[in-house]
Amino acid sequence: MDIRTILLHTQAASHTLAGLDDETISRLLRDTADVLLENLPAVLAENEKDLSRMDRENPAYDRLKLTEERLQGMAGDMRNVASLPSPLGKVWSETVRPNGMRIKRVSVPFGVIGIIYEARPGVMLDVFSLCMKSGNACVLKGGSDAACSNKALVKIIHTALAAYGIDPAVCCLLPAGREATGELLQAAGIVDLVIPRGSRSLINFVREHARIPVIETGAGICHTYFDKDGDKEKGQAIVNNAKTRRVSVCNALDCLIIHRERLHDLPFICRKLAGSRVVIYADPLSYDALSGEYPAGLLRQAEADSFGTEFLDYKMSIRTVSSIGEACEHIAIYGSKHSECIISESAEAIRLFEQQVDAACVYANVSTAFTDGAQFGMGAEIGISTQKLHARGPMALPELTTYKYIIEGNGQVRI
Repeated sequence: MDIRTILLHTQAASHTLAGLDDETISRLLRDTADVLLENLPAVLAENEKDLSRMDRENPAYDRLKLTEERLQGMAGDMRNVASLPSPLGKVWSETVRPNGMRIKRVSVPFGVIGIIYEARPGVMLDVFSLCMKSGNACVLKGGSDAACSNKALVKIIHTALAAYGIDPAVCCLLPAGREATGELLQAAGIVDLVIPRGSRSLINFVREHARIPVIETGAGICHTYFDKDGDKEKGQAIVNNAKTRRVSVCNALDCLIIHRERLHDLPFICRKLAGSRVVIYADPLSYDALSGEYPAGLLRQAEADSFGTEFLDYKMSIRTVSSIGEACEHIAIYGSKHSECIISESAEAIRLFEQQVDAACVYANVSTAFTDGAQFGMGAEIGISTQKLHARGPMALPELTTYKYIIEGNGQVRI
């Protein structure tokens, strides 16, 4: 079938989801998790084929890699989504007009949601579980670098759907070529929404070429500001965790901002980073503070492109400031409105930072690594929105619904 025919098939299949009750959908998701765990060796073998074609030094390698532990975590996330209440049929508001007409605003699915993603096959399981639970069909468009992994995972999903007599087209995997991306982005009237997950270039391409609504899950250029009243023990732990837990994810730390009055604590704050071989691009003041205290082979002078870069690697920049206002200004210029953190024991400094920083997630004394739907108690996430319309931050079940008005009366007519 050509791409448009595939998309039309998914649109038609999406209409059948309205006939499924929430208990059935939840049971289906739990069974899909079981099928996944029963087929771990087969999935890992296909993932190895993809990994063998990618350079281990490529920052995307970690995103592409599936392990038994990661797959078990994904199965757990599916079960978590299954346990959550349905987001559908919620009455957001209800009024009765003077003529007796009752108006309700009720949550409903979007219909068909397209997801374009790069070297991250695990996205498929989160997308499928969240879309099913919210009554949406999903169109998956992965990259060629994860082609074998994607096919293995969609096979598991289709096996579970077939056991329930559900048309597998409710979860459709498009071919890996660029032609499919173009067709998807032009599918006005068929696909209701598209969400890109990947690099800034991918997101920009989707925004510029789509004829259907887009929710941007933007690049995560994340900062942590160590204030003059910061606790250095907390600072060391938070900076190390935010930078090194997983460098290839969008909530990883890219730039440490430090108040100049605390430069003497910078070697302590960065000490653990050396064990992970983190390369630091430091501005003049922070460079001087780290010289002789941080491995010379890992310490470099910052350049213009050291700031505003999502490294997705064991790399980080440092900027010295003289005030919290200067820190906020730096974030405003170089941030991506994803996740930003302040480390401070001053309630006033925290209040100012939370008030002035424009980002989807603003942290005080907490690692930005927590920007994740599962960590927020959402079960899983379909992406982290950095825009402001409809959804912002981790998106899960409520964000995959829209609404319609239900108007009930008893023969009223308008004069």
